[in-house]
Amino acid sequence: MSAQAHHPDPHHDDHAPSHGTRKSYITGFLLSVVLTAIPFYLVMSGVLSNVTTSLIIIALAVIQIIVHMVYFLHMDAKSEGGWNLMALIFTVVLVVITLSGSIWVMYHLVNNMMPVSVHDMSQMP
Repeated sequence: MSAQAHHPDPHHDDHAPSHGTRKSYITGFLLSVVLTAIPFYLVMSGVLSNVTTSLIIIALAVIQIIVHMVYFLHMDAKSEGGWNLMALIFTVVLVVITLSGSIWVMYHLVNNMMPVSVHDMSQMP
């Protein structure tokens, strides 16, 4: 038997996170610049209505989050055995529940607690 037995390197992992290439970082950077420039142009030029501009900005923000996760954080279904994706999905679900619940509570508080008119306020004790 050889004096040097084969011991697996504890720091070497076949499922190690992939590191980006220069091309992927440049692609991510260019996509980020474009996804930032479009909303900036829409707001500064005022070519669309406020509601349409807001919806486009929200959509491009979501796309930009995905671009950052894929090109800079290297998150995909294969990284960390899929646990990164599961943690992300869990976080998104919790954030959506928290935000929608908060908005729902605030909406109902305004409707149920605020007086209808100034006249009603004068009758309050």
